[in-house]
Amino acid sequence: MEIKGKKAVIVGGASGMAKATAEMLRQKGADIAILDLPSSAGAEVAKELGGTFHEVDVLDDDQVEAALGAAVADLGGLHIAVNTAGGGTAKRTLTKEGPHPLDEFRKIIELNLIGTFNLNRLQAFHMSTNEPEDDERGVIIDTASIAAFEGQIGQVAYTAAKAGIAGMMLTMARDLGSLGIRAVAIAPSLFATGLTKGIPDEFAAVLTKDSAFPKRLGRAEEYGRLAIAIVETPMLNGLCIRLDGGTRFAPK
Repeated sequence: MEIKGKKAVIVGGASGMAKATAEMLRQKGADIAILDLPSSAGAEVAKELGGTFHEVDVLDDDQVEAALGAAVADLGGLHIAVNTAGGGTAKRTLTKEGPHPLDEFRKIIELNLIGTFNLNRLQAFHMSTNEPEDDERGVIIDTASIAAFEGQIGQVAYTAAKAGIAGMMLTMARDLGSLGIRAVAIAPSLFATGLTKGIPDEFAAVLTKDSAFPKRLGRAEEYGRLAIAIVETPMLNGLCIRLDGGTRFAPK
């Protein structure tokens, strides 16, 4: 898909990998809408990019539908969706206090997997109304994690959620293929965003010692470059791409 002139919604776009992606899409001529929490820097980022900001909590289904609808109305359409909202907790299947609390497991699944699918189903609906360009109407990019494939001790809920995102890409691509809408996930390793941003070099070196190359934390712009490549390469569809420098998580 040619990016210039396209309409892009970036969920979680106030910071980190999504912000870097929004900046790169804007540089290539896309119009941008940022969706993020009210407490985020979304308004400032959107202003810098000449776009719009829409407050949203992905755990609120009605708010997601309203915010996405408003973003698409402001943009005048939707061709590109990038979704990075999510998070996790550290808790084992069986803890010293007893079994993993079921409500905490449900919350992580709701935030990461169900929240992402809710965005996807609505984004696909908006994309389906586009006039096709070379038979293509849109591309959805979700964010999994390499924890989906080798989750560490204490990541059982997060692993289940991210594995769900990775696992639904092919089926979603098949569901949407007749409409010319693609679905691809990116599975990053440890990136210098969020809690890991600004950690001391010696600590980062410990975390990345088993990487093949480069032996460092990922950079937000590296996620952005892959997202751009996905948008511009129609044959990338129905898969989850690891972005990890050859990292394989140890058990802990």
